[in-house]
Amino acid sequence: MEALFAITLGVMTASGVYLLLRARVFPVVVGLTLISYAVNLFIFSMGRLATGVPAVIGQTAEYGDPLPQALVLTAIVIGFAMTAFVVVLALRGLGELRTDHVDGQEPRE
Repeated sequence: MEALFAITLGVMTASGVYLLLRARVFPVVVGLTLISYAVNLFIFSMGRLATGVPAVIGQTAEYGDPLPQALVLTAIVIGFAMTAFVVVLALRGLGELRTDHVDGQEPRE
């Protein structure tokens, strides 16, 4: 299970960095979103990957840590709001500059 998480995190982070290095606005937004998802999965995996254990201390000998779950839930909500804000900014820039290049100019061929 841990190997699958590690591979998934690596692929998501590598894809996000690749998209961040693109010279267009929308791939950059998608890349940031992928990296934030990878960070959320990393934080979630820090709470011990166990199934069927309660999040309440004292019920059994093993328990799931509820703090990473709460942090990830909060990060998802904040990430969604920031993604919506950046998409609106990108659309505004596209409307005013007539290009989606990150520096506002068309690339030289």
